Amino acid sequence: MDEAAASARQSDPGVSRNYPKGERRRAQIIEAAFTAFGTVGYRNASMVRLAAACGVSRAGLLHHFPTKESLLAAVLEQRERQDDERFFQAGEAARDGLEYFASMIRLVAHNQANPGIVSLFAVLSSEASAPDHPAHPYFVARYQRARRAMRSAVDDLARRQLLRPHVDPAGLPVDLIALIDGLQIQWLLDPHAIDMPERLRARLRDIISVELP
Repeated sequence: MDEAAASARQSDPGVSRNYPKGERRRAQIIEAAFTAFGTVGYRNASMVRLAAACGVSRAGLLHHFPTKESLLAAVLEQRERQDDERFFQAGEAARDGLEYFASMIRLVAHNQANPGIVSLFAVLSSEASAPDHPAHPYFVARYQRARRAMRSAVDDLARRQLLRPHVDPAGLPVDLIALIDGLQIQWLLDPHAIDMPERLRARLRDIISVELP
């Protein structure tokens, strides 16, 4: 926030009183909705049910999110933003292929410790394959962003001659994203049998000629 905006906020007693509380409530709603969507799926989560899960009235929920679609968008966007900032330095990691894939392993390990995250995206990405699903455009764009970021990381490794000789870099982004998604489904079904970060690291050893940090 710039100084002028901050000054304007401080000069308005109503804003200074209400904004922090409103933002906290909004964040709480997003967190509760994240759990609800991951548990029952988007289509089965009514606004009444979501309001109850969020600990607010339906009117209170509608004040922050007028539609279920707007709440879903907020949940998805916040989770992606948090992951990007925490693991990929808001996109900077893709410029260094080794750092990108090391960060990807850390993200997968984080997800394995937080099954709600994996469940949410598994359920919603499957539902969103229907063109009329509200999250369909988001997931199409999300996979496009993921492929672009991984393409940048793979290209960096190729330029630095860090890919093993047998590796064809052309299809790697699609293949590796498919591997990660497939590991998530198998892990959800049998978490004791699948170690997602270890399987990803093992596959990357077949691709990258140096050990990842």
